[in-house]
Amino acid sequence: MKALVNTAPGKLEMQDWPDPQPGSGQVRVRTAACGICATDIEMIAGWSRTGFPAIPGHEWSGYVEALGFATPPELLGKPCVAENVWTDGGEVGFEHPGGYGQFLITEAKNVRVLPPEFPITTAALIEPLAVCVRGMNRLKVALASLPAGTEAGATTALVIGDGPIGLLMVPLLRRAGVKQVVLIGGRETRLLLAKEFGAATLNRRELGERLKETLIASPNYPFSCVIEASGSPDGAQMALDMVAREGKVLVLGDYDDAHANFRWNHLLHREIELVGSNASAGAWDEAVRLATTGAVQLEKLITHRIPVSRFAEGMELVRGRRADVIKVVMEW
Repeated sequence: MKALVNTAPGKLEMQDWPDPQPGSGQVRVRTAACGICATDIEMIAGWSRTGFPAIPGHEWSGYVEALGFATPPELLGKPCVAENVWTDGGEVGFEHPGGYGQFLITEAKNVRVLPPEFPITTAALIEPLAVCVRGMNRLKVALASLPAGTEAGATTALVIGDGPIGLLMVPLLRRAGVKQVVLIGGRETRLLLAKEFGAATLNRRELGERLKETLIASPNYPFSCVIEASGSPDGAQMALDMVAREGKVLVLGDYDDAHANFRWNHLLHREIELVGSNASAGAWDEAVRLATTGAVQLEKLITHRIPVSRFAEGMELVRGRRADVIKVVMEW
């Protein structure tokens, strides 16, 4: 098979690899599409989690092409996505080869079959949607514990970060009954999509040092819940500053080695609840339903579709943080 292989820090090259063979309880998937995630860029640059060579790609979709022993025969030929975490704890696209390869192996129990009419390229974004659904499920638990007499529809939500995760949280919050959602971002294309999804928006680049005072002057302040999806320590601090007494902060960003730096008494005295959420376990069935019924319009995030042969261009689009780029998906 052909595969984009991370061979050294910062190096990605097309190579020929043996076709993988599914073992017991496994399937081989022919990759159809794979999104380029910011985590992929971090992985390719070199990190401690995976070594070299490695095949990235955790935002994938494809078709079940071969079955291992003790695998349901009805899966053969079906369009699919799958939960990436294996029984051994490793993940497709990280410890196990992912969608940057022409074929990949995954566990049959993780496979979610898609309706044949659902666009297979769009399906690659079900993975980040599942991440958001898991976060939303954890936040719903927190929303259920709001002070007596407070209804979900009366809550206000602030989303910090206009990446795909932040953007996808907007329709999920609106579907949960949160009527007032404000999203902070810095790129106009993304802010326009946030508005289309139902959020009011603030451009942090334009507001600069006036951002905090603008939020405080908002009729939605303080916010019943804040979703921190920027992955920046400044964003995390703003989340704590903007949340209401007895409010909830959902942390969805990736902060690398950054440490928290806030007054613990602020958390204590205001009785703020911090809710962390990571990856997508337990969220795939709902994510597939939301995507395939059109309840969340994933295709609106895809601004660039490119063949895998132009992978270098795709990487530069993501690294360059151009204003017109939201999501880049490579097609096999």
